[in-house]
Amino acid sequence: MPVLFSSRRDGADGQVLDLYTAIKDGVLGGGVGFGGGFAEKLDLKKMIEELNLCEIPSVFICPISLEPMEDPVTLCTGQTYERSNILKWFSLGHFTCPTTMQELWDDSITPNNTLQKLIHTWFSQMYFQMKKRSEDVQGMTSEILDTLKTVKGRARVQSLKNLRELVTTHVIVRKTVVDKGGVSLLSSLLGPYTSHAIGSEVVSILVHLNLDSSSRLNLMQPAKISLIVDMLNEGSIETKINCTRLIGLLMEETNFQVEIVSSHSLLVALMRLVKDKRHPSGSLHGLSLIKSICAHEQVRSLIVSTGAVPQLVELLPSLKHDCLELALFILDDLSTVNEGKQALSDCSSTIPNMVRVLMRVSESCTQHALSILWSICKLSPQECSLVAVDVGLAAKLLLVIQSGCDPSLKQQSAELLKLCSLNYSDSIFFSKCKLTRTIQ
Repeated sequence: MPVLFSSRRDGADGQVLDLYTAIKDGVLGGGVGFGGGFAEKLDLKKMIEELNLCEIPSVFICPISLEPMEDPVTLCTGQTYERSNILKWFSLGHFTCPTTMQELWDDSITPNNTLQKLIHTWFSQMYFQMKKRSEDVQGMTSEILDTLKTVKGRARVQSLKNLRELVTTHVIVRKTVVDKGGVSLLSSLLGPYTSHAIGSEVVSILVHLNLDSSSRLNLMQPAKISLIVDMLNEGSIETKINCTRLIGLLMEETNFQVEIVSSHSLLVALMRLVKDKRHPSGSLHGLSLIKSICAHEQVRSLIVSTGAVPQLVELLPSLKHDCLELALFILDDLSTVNEGKQALSDCSSTIPNMVRVLMRVSESCTQHALSILWSICKLSPQECSLVAVDVGLAAKLLLVIQSGCDPSLKQQSAELLKLCSLNYSDSIFFSKCKLTRTIQ
């Protein structure tokens, strides 16, 4: 919904916002720049959609839809509306003015041609200003790309910074970089002897571009991946996040080779990013990439070997909901390999932290937690069930069984509850679980 501002003339930027002033100053006669006959050739609907402005003069807004008017008409009360909106109002059996709620003594509508022309002229001005800015930034982008082919050192870093600012600010620049062969040029700057100052700027640009299959395959060269992993280990928090985003984009490639992410150094760097309490924003990006890597079963054992399991388990109580769900998903995936199950079983915090999650965050989190608990309880039933009962698992499982969640979760909870009870007589189990006679 556009933000409205009062009808007035702003002398600073020459935007005509007042109908009377516009007529008085001759704007509607075509005397302002390009606002004459040429403005009439532009499609108003197209301009409104492409501009998508946040601030529009209130006189241009239909009181019914709160959207810019394309075909304004005026009622006998003096109020103006978009034609289609007021006709729909009448078709619903209303014969009042929607704004004032006055009864209409005349149901005819009069086209407000003056306002329509003013609206068209104002949007034409905004449209041409946008096109002019686009042409300017496209020209600047082409110049920077040409400069990057020749400059080195600090001049290259500065040119990349300038390009990054344009790419992050203007959507049209991203297309220009791709069309002008900028992706290939930027990719060529990444290599074994590239400084982190240049590499970080290149990566920060690439993550904003639409990379085709050829570009992604080019970026998968070992020397380029090695540099990206180095920056993920040693760069600033912004660089680390951009590196995770770029690797994520490469993983979307159909011909992606899993060996690229089968790197101990990469996985250790991602866990550092997840655990960095100084920069919580990195956790979501790090966990998202680890989740994508976990989709490849052959890498799961390597992830476990980095010590990721106990680290993630210890982090669970401090994670926000979106990160918590990702962490549980990863642990659930890792529990499918023997090394992962053993690591989960060996961590003393696994069962207490999983029990806390049950029925507290989301059904998805409950599902992952139950799956993890089932894996480790089956691995060592006696030892794990004793711990689970002591930390209140039975009561949580009963909550799941009595809830409205997925039937498969209820079934799994019932089986897990049965597994935990095998080491006790009924009376002792009921006593330890503090269950009432009714629940028994």
